[in-house]
Amino acid sequence: MIAQGRRRSNRRCASMGAVQEPEVKTVSEKLPPLGKISPAFFERVILPHLGAPSEKVLVGPRHGVDIGIVEVAEGTVMALTTDPVFVVPEYGWERAAWFAVHILASDAATSGLPLAFATFDLNLPLSIREEELEVLWRAMDAECRALGISVVTGHTARYEGCSYPMVGGATFMALGPANRYVTPAMAEPGDRVLVTKGPAIEATGLFGVTFPGRIEKALGAEMARKAADVFGQMSVVQDCRTAAAIGVRNRGVTSMHDATECGLYGGLVEVAQASGVGMRIEKEAIPVPEVVSRVCGHFGIDPFTSISEGTLIVTCKPFRAQALLAAFSGVSIPAAIIGEVTEKERGIVLVEGGAEREMEHPRLDPFWAAFGEAMAASRRG
Repeated sequence: MIAQGRRRSNRRCASMGAVQEPEVKTVSEKLPPLGKISPAFFERVILPHLGAPSEKVLVGPRHGVDIGIVEVAEGTVMALTTDPVFVVPEYGWERAAWFAVHILASDAATSGLPLAFATFDLNLPLSIREEELEVLWRAMDAECRALGISVVTGHTARYEGCSYPMVGGATFMALGPANRYVTPAMAEPGDRVLVTKGPAIEATGLFGVTFPGRIEKALGAEMARKAADVFGQMSVVQDCRTAAAIGVRNRGVTSMHDATECGLYGGLVEVAQASGVGMRIEKEAIPVPEVVSRVCGHFGIDPFTSISEGTLIVTCKPFRAQALLAAFSGVSIPAAIIGEVTEKERGIVLVEGGAEREMEHPRLDPFWAAFGEAMAASRRG
């Protein structure tokens, strides 16, 4: 089954000088029962302690930025991202392997650079059998080959205390010219904000493959089939490659971010905060597939704040926005312009029915509780 609150790594750029630590821990720093640590705890405990400083680190840990950027040679940089290896046997080993690879590949791809290398640390449960591991690894190998990723090192073993779905960790790397990468910290006022596919892609896909019978009983066989099919959309690798191809920075795309835990709203706030800008988002412009709306409604969650691996948030120069929409359409990726980047002083604003309100980070993703309740209900029969 799925572990609750599995990711995403929150990181924040730091100057490598001395950082004054507050003496008193505030209430907001308490570790949450599930999911990511609080920004306050991160800034007080993690951020000031990042090992040896290096001028080669161009982009270090930063909230809302899932990649680091390191100079590896003059004019050449490497983007790196690290996450758990997330394997759910109930999905079938091959489908589980696809998802495990794309969780990491999606983050690395948001740099706009070509995917290149990977390392895997597999800390496997004692229950995994030889034939299961062989199927899993062959499927991971096949997906890495398809994405152009070479596995360069790793570790594989079974241990007491290890269990699905967290069975280790991995680092994926992308490599390219120093003037060709982007991060979620590079959006600028005047940029247009685009989104692919819509919200709650991951929530819908995971519900679809985990509870097909329940969805069929409540919403019909066709909707159950569509929900399961959404699983295959839980990647932004093609989205990122398509976006980067129209040009980056002043030539087009200024930032890309995979809307994962806390969903589309969380991802939008993360981009705005990382870039030090405001946003004005039109809720009615956000595409919401019928299957997403109905499945999320059935399980009682808000699609806009629910986990959404597969939803790419893009900021883009206005003169390239229509070209970007056309590029997405050309590879059959639904996309829409949903707003614009503004000055920080204007805040992060959500417009709904003509009324404006501040958009805040959800902090707690509703998917995990709903998924847990659904699992408990399925066990009760």
